[in-house]
Amino acid sequence: MKNIAIVTGGTRGLGLELVKQFLAKGWFVCNIGRNEEKINKLQKELKENYCGFCGDVSDEEFMIRTIEEIGKIGKIKILVNNVGEPSFKLPTQYTKKDIEKCLKGLQGMIIASTQVLKVTEEKDVKIVNIMSSAALRGNKQESVYCATKWGERGYTESLKVAYKGTSVKIIGVYPGGMNTYFYENSRDYVTEEKQNSFMNPNEVADVILQNVLNENNLTVADIVIERNA
Repeated sequence: MKNIAIVTGGTRGLGLELVKQFLAKGWFVCNIGRNEEKINKLQKELKENYCGFCGDVSDEEFMIRTIEEIGKIGKIKILVNNVGEPSFKLPTQYTKKDIEKCLKGLQGMIIASTQVLKVTEEKDVKIVNIMSSAALRGNKQESVYCATKWGERGYTESLKVAYKGTSVKIIGVYPGGMNTYFYENSRDYVTEEKQNSFMNPNEVADVILQNVLNENNLTVADIVIERNA
């Protein structure tokens, strides 16, 4: 039976790097993303040991169907909740639309985790919640983004307590700025020059998997990754 790693938001940036590195390590990867064109392109490129699913992780009905289907392919061993959308604005500039956009990551994390725990019957699975350093501190132009990331952190910590002493392992990941598309619509906040000084997502993915896939009798519960000054 195949051992499966699920990655949400794995069509670009850190998520895509995680997909590729899981595949390189011999895992069967199921990638869940909203961009149908990119999902289909990756399906043609990666082929073996890969299956893409197109949909919104905050859509509960879609996720129930998808996780059940993945459970028929093999044994779900790892869920990486990577989906997240930024919104970098001053506090008075936020709108309801911005709030809803940021909340999708939190909603998707909860829905995906819930369904995976049901399908795996709460046994032998690692849930890896990729958040941000914004879940560890407040930032001037990230108030709503920070609020949702702190919510994700609260959910992650609660899962740790709920599954302490079981074969369900919960891992929180808190990376700082990465050189990805994340800031492309916020050039007044992070210039392209500044973005280029941020961490390489390939290297961040490598650090994450080194810790998540370690074969020692231990679990690295929190992974904080910060760029060198």
